[in-house]
Amino acid sequence: MPVSPTMAEDLAAAVAKLYEDAEVAILDKLRAALLQGIDSPLWAEIKLRSIGDLRQAVEEVTTALQQDANGAVARALAEAYGRGRQAAVAELGALDIGRELQARRVLPGAPAVDRLAASYAQDTRPLYVRITRAVLDVYRSIVSRASASTLLGGLTRRQSSQRALDEFAARGVTGFVDSAGRSWELASYAEMAVRSVTARAAIEGHIDALAEVRVGLVIVSDAPLECPLCRPWEGEVLTLGPQSGPHTVRLPNERDHGRTTVAVHVAGSLIEARAVGLFHPNCRHSLGGYLPGVTTRPPHHPTPDTSYEDTQRQRAIERHTRQWKRRAAVALDEQARHRAGVFVRKWQAAQRAHIAAHPALRRDPAREQIGSAR
Repeated sequence: MPVSPTMAEDLAAAVAKLYEDAEVAILDKLRAALLQGIDSPLWAEIKLRSIGDLRQAVEEVTTALQQDANGAVARALAEAYGRGRQAAVAELGALDIGRELQARRVLPGAPAVDRLAASYAQDTRPLYVRITRAVLDVYRSIVSRASASTLLGGLTRRQSSQRALDEFAARGVTGFVDSAGRSWELASYAEMAVRSVTARAAIEGHIDALAEVRVGLVIVSDAPLECPLCRPWEGEVLTLGPQSGPHTVRLPNERDHGRTTVAVHVAGSLIEARAVGLFHPNCRHSLGGYLPGVTTRPPHHPTPDTSYEDTQRQRAIERHTRQWKRRAAVALDEQARHRAGVFVRKWQAAQRAHIAAHPALRRDPAREQIGSAR
């Protein structure tokens, strides 16, 4: 069976839940730290003296999160890699029994999984430092703003604190910026990284199994609602080797066991295609082994009455829902909590209307939870 990033989505979701819970816990600790003694005339002095307590509380959350996440990711990667290999064996069973049997005899290699786990740990290590820094910076800023508002006779301390908390909740625990200049919520970036690395593990397991039995070509599926990054590669044959760019090769015909040859147009290398976006997070495409003379090109899926822009509108509605759920989590009183709840329900209603207008779309409640990036 072909392999795709969706093969490991359930594994990534389980790890992402750790970040979601941690973000909720951190928001609650920040809210509680600010709310304590908020009506005292000495509130600002007390808050600045107790910043060490907040630091310790946040660091305890992040330390536990880092340990739990790294362990869970290592287990998820091993499972995803194994699923990719099993998919290759099943696929070969449908195309070439001899190669299937040989693939079953080859033991999976751990180095690929270890390499991916180490890469994930290295990529996400800076996030845990940013969590503490971001929360403490926001805490100091809120105390300063609330004190100034009170002195100037403007907003009350509670109102000013709530406004600043709302701004913080709207953007998430931190405004992490990746190498491409895109800004992410902390939990969203971590979830994206988990889904990306587990999807990569499944694909690595698949292509490793194919390479071990000398299958050097793969073919990309045709998927509906494809994005511009993937569209050029749909239905194309790619090489697992280093040669990039379009080229045509003559290869033994697997149907008659190599007595004749067939011309195969290769669009480029898998490395090349992935470098420009194929199999990005949320990619709907799959990858299968290509045997010259045996494998046929995938059927073209007609585009439904739903565009890629419609899927992006759905993602935007999900982001708004998450933002208002975070604002409910940092509400200092029932009035603020009620207002946030009103907007959560508003955006959930917008989601229902959007789905009803585009039957090809499916609603995933997990995408509307705090911390989701899918």
